[in-house]
Amino acid sequence: MLRKSFKVLVTHPEVPRPAIDLLLQKCEVVVCNKIPPSREDTLNQIKGVDGVLWAHTDKVNGEVLDAAGKQLKVISTMTSGIDYVDIPTVKGRGVLLGNTPGAVSVCVAELAIGLMLAAGRRFHQGRRIIEQSTWETNHIDWMYGQEIRGSVVGFFGFGGIGQATAERLKPFGAKNIIYTTRRRLENEVKFGATHVDFEALLKTSDFIVVASPLTDQTREIFNDSAFDKMKKNCVFVNVGRGQIVDQDALIRALKTGKIFSAGLDVMTPEPLPPTNELMSLENCVVIPHLGTATFQTTTEMALVAAQNIINGLQGEPLPAGV
Repeated sequence: MLRKSFKVLVTHPEVPRPAIDLLLQKCEVVVCNKIPPSREDTLNQIKGVDGVLWAHTDKVNGEVLDAAGKQLKVISTMTSGIDYVDIPTVKGRGVLLGNTPGAVSVCVAELAIGLMLAAGRRFHQGRRIIEQSTWETNHIDWMYGQEIRGSVVGFFGFGGIGQATAERLKPFGAKNIIYTTRRRLENEVKFGATHVDFEALLKTSDFIVVASPLTDQTREIFNDSAFDKMKKNCVFVNVGRGQIVDQDALIRALKTGKIFSAGLDVMTPEPLPPTNELMSLENCVVIPHLGTATFQTTTEMALVAAQNIINGLQGEPLPAGV
């Protein structure tokens, strides 16, 4: 039985109420109330807590652990990606760490397919054509786009999000699903997927979906050299992290026709300034990191994070431990 004297900090006031209520059944809960979240406020409120539900993407590092104190037992982020967490420092201090990867897969997969369709079928350019009164009616070959049907869809990263996307692509009739990961996956047969190396992914794919975490190995792996190897009809979709892509190289590839189009839910920096060159490209669909932006998924993420904390305080394995 978890004693009520455990104290948990929730770092954002808009964490869905079901997660707060779950924590309140077991713990004393303190909620940071500033929007946007203030690091100074977080560091002040974190003193003496036993657990933290970290609900924004500010850095989790030694400064945070020092401010909390040695009694801190567990931190759970409310995100799948944790590139903002200094994992070696957290684990080196003996603090348990959780995140929420499983909760995001379906929601982000739906959005990835939406970006494949939007970028492949030129939704953004089509909207601009209507606004500019340049809608053509005289040419049969006007505004041709790229179909998923009969295409090779390549995944860079084939974890929960990649697999959920592949599952939902089956009715679209893609010809082949290929993927690049550090090692071949035992369940690839379930998705009709084939493991290939990075160069084969670049050269073969009609659609490339980036669904990988940001690491030292993946940072800016999509650079000029990578875009040079892609097919001219390739539709490039990123629902992973913006820094996986050399954004200047992507802009050059889109402007010079090295690739057909791009659909981006993540970019560098975030928020993206409206003056950024990506925003001026007709063959680039840009949306403001909406991957998990539904009430259903955000609530599921918050509940997983809360359960991670409860389990950690009870000395039990975290449902989604890092």
